[in-house]
Amino acid sequence: MVGPAVTVRCPACGTPLSAVLAPSPPTQWFPCSQCRAPVPVVVPRDPPPLYNWEVVPGLYPALPPPRIPRWRVRRMAAGSLFGVAVVAVVLAGLFGYYAFLAPTPGSFEAGGVVLLGHKSGGPTAGDGVDVVVTTESGASFQTVTALDGSFAFSNLPTGGLTFEFTEAGYSPITVYAFVSTLYSAGASGMQVTMPLGAANNGSSVALTPFSDLEQFVAAIGGGIVLLGFVAVLAGYAALLTLRSDRPAVGVVGGGAGLMAPLALGLLSLGDPFPTLVLGSAALALLGGFALSIRAVQMAQTGPAAS
Repeated sequence: MVGPAVTVRCPACGTPLSAVLAPSPPTQWFPCSQCRAPVPVVVPRDPPPLYNWEVVPGLYPALPPPRIPRWRVRRMAAGSLFGVAVVAVVLAGLFGYYAFLAPTPGSFEAGGVVLLGHKSGGPTAGDGVDVVVTTESGASFQTVTALDGSFAFSNLPTGGLTFEFTEAGYSPITVYAFVSTLYSAGASGMQVTMPLGAANNGSSVALTPFSDLEQFVAAIGGGIVLLGFVAVLAGYAALLTLRSDRPAVGVVGGGAGLMAPLALGLLSLGDPFPTLVLGSAALALLGGFALSIRAVQMAQTGPAAS
């Protein structure tokens, strides 16, 4: 059901505004066609004349025009969106620096302890267990565990490592690890427990989401692309918000900043770079603020003015 058509004047610039009211809510907001300032319009409840000052207009003095707040919501939204763009650019630059350092050659050590499970009692140190480590380039190195079950490798290159543990009467275990100058996962301090079982009943454990150096660099590159997209979208939304009052643009730009930390987590960058991912919380705060105030403004705005 469509309400009555009402003609009012904008309190900011005096431009006539013709608006078709909806039955509810009682107070509806319409943007001025000239200055884009929000104009409140109250839905009439009774047929005119409503009050005695409409019958006798000279009996009461005219009210002073309302003053427009100096600090507008639009400026707050634009500032938040600019903040999202700046933080996204800074984080993208840091990820770019790390992507440059990731392939740096290095020499790393790996080691740990192997335990053998038993049908009764707890596991004991695995003496003489065969341990083979294979690099992502295909080079293999072999050793056996000491009396206390310990093993160690040295001079391992950057990238993914595959450890294979075999012992007669026990199920073999394959462990995937990763080493680099930026991030090493699982290569040091391993503790592997081999259960009793057949040789064809092996199992595998991944200590890192990155199987090789290429996948690690690709994840960092994905983070750079994501943050660049957020920076461009939020910056463009901030410019449009400063030029004209467009709440929907602020909602889109703020939503991009709000979802950026989640996307970085899905790229498995939380373990290698926990500080940067936590730093992206600033994106979520600024983006969430811009999204909230623009969404509230959209909810309070009635049908478009004619």
